[in-house]
Amino acid sequence: MTDVIGPVTMTEPPTGPMIPGTPGILQARNYSFWYGEKQALFEVDLDIHARSITAFIGPSGCGKSTFLRSINRLNETILGTRHTGEILLDGADIYEKGTDVVALRQRAGMVFQRWNCFPKSIYDNIAFGPRINGETNRGVVDGIVESALRRAALWDEVKDRLRQSATGLSGGQQQRLCIARALANDPEVLLLDEPCSALDPIATQRIEELLVELKRELTVVIVTHNLQQAARVSDRTAFFFVGRLIEYAPTDQLFTSPREERTEAYVTGRFG
Repeated sequence: MTDVIGPVTMTEPPTGPMIPGTPGILQARNYSFWYGEKQALFEVDLDIHARSITAFIGPSGCGKSTFLRSINRLNETILGTRHTGEILLDGADIYEKGTDVVALRQRAGMVFQRWNCFPKSIYDNIAFGPRINGETNRGVVDGIVESALRRAALWDEVKDRLRQSATGLSGGQQQRLCIARALANDPEVLLLDEPCSALDPIATQRIEELLVELKRELTVVIVTHNLQQAARVSDRTAFFFVGRLIEYAPTDQLFTSPREERTEAYVTGRFG
């Protein structure tokens, strides 16, 4: 293994759908990002396959969450940020002039580290997105709510208390409710930033099992500090370090035979 100072992008040959027209293909091309004068990402090149789970790993402050939030332009909510390069969703640059950012965030839904249920009923949490998008037919909304809760493996647990406050659910249930709320917008991509860091092992297992089911229908990208979690659930893993993509490979390869010395040092616990 070589000890290279600069970035190394190890994009392996496709083992999943990268066929043009398959919804949910993400590509970064020479993407860099700044918070004011501080550069957080350096020339990231990355292909994320549709219908798969991709994990971003690396020590705190390495840029993995910044890149995740770039995928649906959430970083734009912070004053003084800028970028160069491209991020493509289904072949179109998400930063192209005239892009509907609201529609983009429907196509690439975000689930955060700490569940953020609205102080509303379980039903109204899920119905919020469809209603904002103009759906007024009660029967249609009912169907969307049930479908989203079923897809999030939560329906059987809450179907008899849909009008009760979402804040009365357990932490794991609230996190799955947030996933269901994102699914109600029928996204192509689901972005998750440390979704299990505040959950107990049983709730974490439920979320992981859910993500494996969801990858059959959409693209999943997860940021995690839990290397065991990345190894369990992801098809491919990207290792970030000080704002650079160091290595990107099928997960079993990256964890068992990494090509980069820094990757090996991180996954074996020598730093991080």
